[in-house]
Order: sequence, then C-alpha cells, then structure tokens
Amino acid sequence: MQFLWAFVIGGLICVIGQIMMDLFKLTPAHTMSTLVVAGAVADGFGLYDPLVKFAGAGASVPITSFGSSLVHGALSELQRDGWIGIVTGIFEVTSAGISAAIIFSFLAALLVRPRG
Repeated sequence: MQFLWAFVIGGLICVIGQIMMDLFKLTPAHTMSTLVVAGAVADGFGLYDPLVKFAGAGASVPITSFGSSLVHGALSELQRDGWIGIVTGIFEVTSAGISAAIIFSFLAALLVRPRG
C-alpha cells in the first residue's frame, strides 16, 4: 500500500507542475520555483513531514522536498544556534544534494559533447 500512496502523491505533485506549465503557461523555471516555495511553506506550517511519513518517496523525491529541506534546516539550526542558524542551517541540510548536482554535472560535461 505504501508504494501505491508514493505513486499517487508523487504523481499528484508532478501533475500540479504540468498543469502550471500547460494551463498557466509558466516556464519550467517558474514552475520549479513555485513548487520549491510550496514545499518550503508546507514545511513552515508543519505539513510536509506528515506527508513524507504518509507517502514516503512520493513526497521526498519531487522538487517540493528541496524547499522543505531548506526550511527544515533553517528552523532546526535557528533553535540550536540562534539567528545565524537560519543561514547555516539552509546550507547544512542541502549541501550534499547541491554538491552532488555540481559534481555530476561537471562529470557529464566532460564525458558528453553538446550538439549545437
């Protein structure tokens, strides 16, 4: 049953993104930014963690989880280190994902020649 809910919730997040691009004519960058902010707002209100517990990878894999991670890290470090924790918490939680994206993009650029 967990796989079904992961598929449904993850698919719903993707459908929302596709509707934003098709009906509202938003660019992929605007759609991505909106979904990141939606995840951040949901985590700020304490709604994203229960969604991840319910849907598993269906909620933790889409781009909305990146926004959730930003806010989650900032709020936890705010409680631990004070106001400076807002800045450091954002980077502490998301640095592995950002670093992996940079490293693998660099490696792909070395191995693949773009066609122009």
